[in-house]
Amino acid sequence: MSNAYERDLDKNPANYQPLTPLSYLERAAKVFPDHVAIIHGSQRLTYRDFWRRSLQLASALRKHGIGKGDTVSVMLSNTPPMLEAHFGVPMAKAVLHSLNTRLDAAVIAFQLDHAESRVVIVDREFSGVMKAALALAKVKPLVIDYDDPDYGEDAPYPKGERIGTLDYEALVDSGDPDFGWSMPDDEWDAISLNYTSGTTGNPKGVVYHHRGAALMAYTNTIHAGMGKHCVYLWTLPMFHCNGWCFPWTLAVQAGTHVCLRWVRARAVYEAIADHGVTHLCGAPIVMSLLINAGDDERRDFPQAVTFSTAAAPPPEAVLSGMADAGFSVTHLYGLTETYGPAVVNEWHGEWDALDKSAATAKKARQGVRYAALEELTVMDPQTMVKTPADGETIGEVMFRGNIVMKGYLKNRKASDEAFAGGWFHSGDLGVMHPDGYIQLKDRSKDIIISGGENISSIEVEDALYKHPAVAGCGVIARRDGKWGEVPVAYIEFKPGKTATEAELIEHCRSLLARFKVPKAVIFAEIPKTSTGKIQKFRLREMIDES
Repeated sequence: MSNAYERDLDKNPANYQPLTPLSYLERAAKVFPDHVAIIHGSQRLTYRDFWRRSLQLASALRKHGIGKGDTVSVMLSNTPPMLEAHFGVPMAKAVLHSLNTRLDAAVIAFQLDHAESRVVIVDREFSGVMKAALALAKVKPLVIDYDDPDYGEDAPYPKGERIGTLDYEALVDSGDPDFGWSMPDDEWDAISLNYTSGTTGNPKGVVYHHRGAALMAYTNTIHAGMGKHCVYLWTLPMFHCNGWCFPWTLAVQAGTHVCLRWVRARAVYEAIADHGVTHLCGAPIVMSLLINAGDDERRDFPQAVTFSTAAAPPPEAVLSGMADAGFSVTHLYGLTETYGPAVVNEWHGEWDALDKSAATAKKARQGVRYAALEELTVMDPQTMVKTPADGETIGEVMFRGNIVMKGYLKNRKASDEAFAGGWFHSGDLGVMHPDGYIQLKDRSKDIIISGGENISSIEVEDALYKHPAVAGCGVIARRDGKWGEVPVAYIEFKPGKTATEAELIEHCRSLLARFKVPKAVIFAEIPKTSTGKIQKFRLREMIDES
């Protein structure tokens, strides 16, 4: 029988609305219409402009028949259209699919087909690989070209050809600036689709919902310490976990997005100094870029700048170098399936008094749950019993909460496996310390994280096995000061067959995206179990000893 708090106290439109990050931009545009929302080269867009153009994009997409459940794929750099797509596409009730701009044509074609893409918006920087992907794909989407007027005279290569039937600006101009958008029908509705490499050749489509995106937007402001009118520099690709949800985050505090097409030391320092940047995110390679910049590339800046990184714990030398350069580093951890970082190494002030060894040990830990994550633990994946919080007993890191994905698109089996026992199984192995901080010890999925991008060791191995001389191979990660990790391959030849390191690397380049190609090939007997399974842990020991 219901109690007094349940009788006659029902949900209705006045007291219950679905959570969505879309309303944050509307609020910012109404409260701070003249505040600069986006800076890109010579372009300046106010929040009034940002909101209007997002509405026009949504309206234009609806005119082309795009609606709920349709996928709009974008292959864009960190430019204004990418930000507009994060609002305009879901305002049309469609799902935003951000393509990794580093992928090869075959993988792009797979994603377009798997997502059943209805529209593709492509930057002319990537028109060559997109043209090849569309030729391979079964879907025949409406293709829209984005021609960036601030492409830059120092571009590493010229713009590619136009491959679409419509220009992006023409598309936006065709939309109604007074488009009557509405809240999602349900906060559980999909807002975006991101692909993760997983452990197989074909990636899995991770589906985010409006509720999770809205909560992440709030939580990012907390854990990154983002105040009103913060200034955020885009060194993290927006295609990566929707830029850790920061495209939606900044509207909460009416912050300014500073776009950056190519991440170069001089451009980063100039943006920080000229625009008063307060926050940025990135992989270890960005930190290396900043601390190794030449004197002619650096600029002084008076403000405190927070740098959030979510790869392996930065070495002490890197942290020291970042501090000397004027940056405060926040260490995060998460997965595509958790909307990006969902764990933060919350630093305690008293830890500053620890000696170097003890402080380094604290910094090596991934940390505690985000405010928007309900539970974070380490368990035995077979028994689903929590491991002792002793800092030694290894188990699988598991998540539970509203910033965990809806599931994998068209892959119920993988979703069920990922959510077995009511927890999201990360595939990462770690320990729980007595104070509740987790620390990763290994990755059971053998994923290599290079420059913030996931590389499946199995995918690289599959490519190597296609070489006629390769009898056996094992691909593992090797620590790298620039990229964090890089793939390295151990090779055994077939009897009477041989190949050089250069030949094998070139072979991989013909089959894989460039960042997935092994940086070194080592010819050695590969350790195996009695059943013939390659012992990756032994290979890691070998690379550490070499």
